[in-house]
Amino acid sequence: MIRLALLASLCLVLAAPARAQALKTDDQKTLYALGLIMGRNIEGMSLSPKELEFVKEGFSDAALGHKPKLELDEWGPKVQKFAQTRSNASADKEKVAGRAYADKAAKEKGAEKLPDGVVVKILRKGDGPSPQPTDRVKVNYEGRLTNGTVFDSSYKRGQPAEFALNKVIKCWTEGVGQMHAGGKAQLTCPSDTAYGDHGHPPTIPGGATLVFDVELLAINGK
Repeated sequence: MIRLALLASLCLVLAAPARAQALKTDDQKTLYALGLIMGRNIEGMSLSPKELEFVKEGFSDAALGHKPKLELDEWGPKVQKFAQTRSNASADKEKVAGRAYADKAAKEKGAEKLPDGVVVKILRKGDGPSPQPTDRVKVNYEGRLTNGTVFDSSYKRGQPAEFALNKVIKCWTEGVGQMHAGGKAQLTCPSDTAYGDHGHPPTIPGGATLVFDVELLAINGK
């Protein structure tokens, strides 16, 4: 009974007109959070408002036990192909914008563009050694999308990160390798040196160029 009420409430939310609604109760806030999770899972498809209405209708029919308007055995397998096509188009768009962003970053004073497109800008030159790919490094960092959205931050967690430099994305292996212990740099990472066309859902879209501010606190050996 509780499960049915929850689904019914969610369907009412999905079917409601597109307008701001006040979140007053814990249940309303939880349902809104559920909607955010679902939305982020399909964000890469770049659905239009009209297309989203069909998604809402299918969700409502399934959740409330209504007779479906088509055979899922026939059309279900097409979802993956549709999602892949849309995601590829979205990733291509991200990469075009990312290249323009990286080209601009490479022209900034003190920036150096590496052969694979990674841009390293030293913000503070350290006085220690540079790490090798097989070294473990201790860092503080913040990662952002090119629109400024922060998707990861050791500062917010209140604890530096430590890892083997050759066990992270290529941009970090190369970019941090250009730094000296005690230094700070900004890394601009094209998608093929970061998370590629797939991205890292739901926080990093496919094809995204990423920007990291990195402090190299220490090199802790192999």
